[in-house]
Amino acid sequence: RITMDLLTRVLFTLLGLFIILNWGLLMNAIMRKLTARVARRVGIRWYQPWINLVKLYSNRNSIEHGVMFQLGPVFRLLGGLGLMIFMPLIYGSEYFSNFSFAGDLVIILYIKFFGMLGMALGAGEGGHPYSAMGVSRGLSQVTVVELPFTLAVIALAVQYNTLSLHEIVAAQQGGITNWTLFTNPVATLAAVLSMLGIFMHSPFDLVRAPNEIPIGPPTEYHSSYLGILRTNAAILHVIEAILFMNLFFGGATSWPILIIKTFLIYFISILVGVVFPRFRIEQSVSWFLRVPLILGIIAIILIL
Repeated sequence: RITMDLLTRVLFTLLGLFIILNWGLLMNAIMRKLTARVARRVGIRWYQPWINLVKLYSNRNSIEHGVMFQLGPVFRLLGGLGLMIFMPLIYGSEYFSNFSFAGDLVIILYIKFFGMLGMALGAGEGGHPYSAMGVSRGLSQVTVVELPFTLAVIALAVQYNTLSLHEIVAAQQGGITNWTLFTNPVATLAAVLSMLGIFMHSPFDLVRAPNEIPIGPPTEYHSSYLGILRTNAAILHVIEAILFMNLFFGGATSWPILIIKTFLIYFISILVGVVFPRFRIEQSVSWFLRVPLILGIIAIILIL
């Protein structure tokens, strides 16, 4: 009986992963299309991300920089898959709750940092002379982004008296006014501002540094390595949007609701990226240590 229950849960987790991956690829194409339209360009075809993945995975890499360089994309993908495994997707669904448990929020906060650290170790072993610059930028921004976001999560844990995502979503049922967005707007604002750095679009796309110098994963890694990173990006962006949806926007009781909410949450970062130019690293760190961090501290004070 236990074996059958475990097998059923694994199968539905894989089904959820399949849906999340394809939705992430489609959402990426839609967002790139919207961004192109703002710049008065045509943009990519909606099915281009799938074509890119097939081409990347069909190629092989002959460049060798060491074991950690090869493991970097794997660790990055494991970070996204780890979030997926412990993330409840559909509230009220026994099959799409994945492997969430009473303290899943704690392990999710740990796993969020795992992929970035693995990627930093891999890039640090690469042959590009600016790898150290990309690693320092990425880790500096991730650190200051996690501070206000963690404070917002702590405020929610105190407010709902739980570290379970399922229970936090359950507390927000019964109407839109029960969402954390309305019951704790300060923590929500701190987390949403942190979210801009988590998604790493302009003005916080400091690791890739578009239009500045050719560094970052698309240059360091290519062929199947880049395919792994693209796969993780499709999964991770949706899963991170689901995390914010569960914490602040009432969760989802069906797949259509999940798709709509994750699209709107992800669209916030795209809209900001279209409007604002990229920050320098010192500007980004300073901004996160002022506005979102202060809001996170206020959220903690108000909830105590």
